[in-house]
Amino acid sequence: MAQQAPFDTPPAHSSIALLTTAATPRHTSPATTSSSASATSSHPPAIASTAARPAASGVAPAATATSPAPSTTAVDAAVVVLPTKHDLATGRDPARVRVMDTTLRDGEQSPGATLTKEEKILIARQLHRLGVDVIEAGFPFASLGDADAVAAVAKGVGNAENPPIIQGLARATKGDIKACWEAVRHAAFPRIHTFIATSDVHLTHKLKKSRAEVLAITTEMVSYAKSLCDDVQFSAEDATRSDPDYLVEVFSAAVAAGASTLNVPDTVGYTTPAEMRDFIRLVIDNVPGVKEGKVVVSVHGHDDLGLSVANFMSAIEAGARQVECTINGIGERAGNAALEEIVMALKVRREFYNGSLKRPDGVALTNIKSSEIYQTSKMVSSFTGMVIQPNKAIVGANAFAHESGIHQDGVLKNKLTYEIMDAESIGIDSNKIVLGKHSGRHAFGARLREMGYDPTKDELDSAFVRFKALTDIKKEVTDFDINSIITDEVKNVGLTKITLNHLQVQCGSTSIPTATVILAIHDDPTDADPSPAPRELTATAIGTGPVDAAFKAVNDALLTAGVLTRADEFTLVEYAVNSVT
Repeated sequence: MAQQAPFDTPPAHSSIALLTTAATPRHTSPATTSSSASATSSHPPAIASTAARPAASGVAPAATATSPAPSTTAVDAAVVVLPTKHDLATGRDPARVRVMDTTLRDGEQSPGATLTKEEKILIARQLHRLGVDVIEAGFPFASLGDADAVAAVAKGVGNAENPPIIQGLARATKGDIKACWEAVRHAAFPRIHTFIATSDVHLTHKLKKSRAEVLAITTEMVSYAKSLCDDVQFSAEDATRSDPDYLVEVFSAAVAAGASTLNVPDTVGYTTPAEMRDFIRLVIDNVPGVKEGKVVVSVHGHDDLGLSVANFMSAIEAGARQVECTINGIGERAGNAALEEIVMALKVRREFYNGSLKRPDGVALTNIKSSEIYQTSKMVSSFTGMVIQPNKAIVGANAFAHESGIHQDGVLKNKLTYEIMDAESIGIDSNKIVLGKHSGRHAFGARLREMGYDPTKDELDSAFVRFKALTDIKKEVTDFDINSIITDEVKNVGLTKITLNHLQVQCGSTSIPTATVILAIHDDPTDADPSPAPRELTATAIGTGPVDAAFKAVNDALLTAGVLTRADEFTLVEYAVNSVT
């Protein structure tokens, strides 16, 4: 395997010219006839297919709009990537893939995931440590509290060393844009992100406006945003279900009015990777200023069909240079494209993507410090109350866990057999060998040695038989289970057996959480007392909650008995409550 440059240290450049494989331009100039047409169709347009699709139950009906022509002849189109003021001030590679995190805005729109001002500030600080390029801190016009939180992020993180751009979201109205500016203006690098829908289904049913009216609003509101803030991003909501000719016309108007970033949102998670590629190429080939490097093309997408990350990777290959994503993929409905998945795909497969984008081998594609990913993920999960599914890519509890005996044997011999990235690369101490019914003798023996045991072959064989019997009745065997097996089958290591005879907890809105435990201490037999009677200990403790109080009571009892020292006290590592329904 070729040696690759460190991922976390992207080089600084003054300007870089990129070659991107792009489709032969479909347009010679932006469409001029669509602005006069009113939005009369109630159907979302079919994307990347000029033929109408048959309607089916539960599937969006076919549309009448013309779609981007799929590429038939590929040519190398030079895309000049010019450094922005932010790039120059922070020394970031202008040709990188910019990571815009919208956890604090779109992620917070997940049901039940509302964040307080203090929580937003803490997450923003962690996103800064992670190295994101842009933090979309909120929707200032939505509430005074959100405006205050965005302003606090702008004043703090927005003025830190090597700061990110602080961005706020605003609808294409003067009130929204003004409120957004008042919140983000405190940052060293503020940005206004304004948007309006462009699909016929949105124009007809939501906005109740014609295409000509939306085009005029785009010009007026982007111009107004530009009069307040030098950095303006424009999004065409529901872009992937919009008429391509009209989308080019709206984007062209936005650039003429002062937008320096154009965002192509897959608002309802409807498009596919091939269609997304065609949309990005359509924008690059036909919107003035993009090929010249004056405008960055961005992509935003939801995961309704489970395609968001695949769509983003396709968009990057097509020339998009900003991805809008969230930690853990949280967001509206099925969520957004997950930041950690995009970043690690670009890191693990950087040879492929650097080659695809005509970049030098080994150069980092983002500014993200991947070792901060796991900590960021845990913080967001804790603050939002959204539990990460165990098999979630990159940050799930099982992402680096191995239970299959064949896999465990391979990983113990060489991680490369079944792992394409190190757990340490995202900030986890190591991979995890999960001992269960599929585990083999090799993995069991390795765990014993990790725990400090050095069994003989006969001792290992005997303990392994008991271990396999236990796996038939337990899904996962813990280190405590192994200690019990070893105590009985391998050797007496001087461990004291303790049983919990009684537990009582008391808590409530007006009472202090209190726990009482009664433990039985089973001392080792001696020559003087071959069958010692258990010692019974009672302890009571208070805590921040019933679980904390119970742990403290156990610790107090064992400290009194001399079984534990202060250095050996039990510590609650993780605690979660999940609803049954």
